[in-house]
Amino acid sequence: MPELDTHLDAHGSKDFRVGVLPPDPGFFLKGSGAYDWGMKNRLARIFRPDSGRTVMLAIDHGYFQGPTRGLERVDLDIAPIAPAADALMLTRGALRSSIPAAFLGGVVMRASGGPSILRELSDERLALDIEDAVRMGVHALAVQVFVGGEHETQSVHNMTRLIDGGYRYGIPVLGVTAVGKDLVRDARYLGLATRICAELGAQFVKTYYCDSGFERVTAGCPVPIVMAGGKKLPERDALQMAYRAVQEGAAGVDMGRNIFQSRAPAAMLAAVSKVVHEDARPDEAYELFSDLSREVALA
Repeated sequence: MPELDTHLDAHGSKDFRVGVLPPDPGFFLKGSGAYDWGMKNRLARIFRPDSGRTVMLAIDHGYFQGPTRGLERVDLDIAPIAPAADALMLTRGALRSSIPAAFLGGVVMRASGGPSILRELSDERLALDIEDAVRMGVHALAVQVFVGGEHETQSVHNMTRLIDGGYRYGIPVLGVTAVGKDLVRDARYLGLATRICAELGAQFVKTYYCDSGFERVTAGCPVPIVMAGGKKLPERDALQMAYRAVQEGAAGVDMGRNIFQSRAPAAMLAAVSKVVHEDARPDEAYELFSDLSREVALA
């Protein structure tokens, strides 16, 4: 049996070589050089080749919690601002019913589900046939992984089955690290969960930001990490979190509530994009948000 790293101090004694870039893989995304053309092309529809980063707009909340504030009418509130995001993360039902087929951005489709917020959430199954994903022309598939959860093994198996299917059709898989109420969102746990997803084949990973040691989480994961937006924060705080995440190695963000529950969603999406793709500092991005918000209010 491998030994747990219980002997490490609070900061750890492992050498992640933070700030040292991996060898040139022949492709702009970390760890992606060995994929075939189709998978690379799909990743390039999600991550901008010029910055190597992405701003994903997560609107898949309804798959387990029903109508969510800000997502009551995806067709009226999200479809108009969707083109400003690099990619949408959503369900197949929302894509078919509410997003125009002329949308040219990336599509990251939720492929796992089952229980609602009324049940144990970790008991998910694959809820999408890979051939339907091919039929819809999606660019990546997302699956929830509950490391440390009651149904951890089942969720990992969901991911590996999806990855196998993805390789058959050239579709990358996003491993989404779920954090239950009894688990701590610290660098040690997030480093464990993200590394497991990457080691088992996920082409990129979504996880939460932590205030201490996030740069070790990103350095220790051999594929791109996209930061999850999490709960709604004041706009300035959300921009600060996004800035810190990308400066500490994240390849972008996947924000939902911090955009669609903002008082000015389009303005917030523009401000987040400025942080992610232009390395704008939070104060500069918040000023852009405020200016655009005023323009909307006066219109």
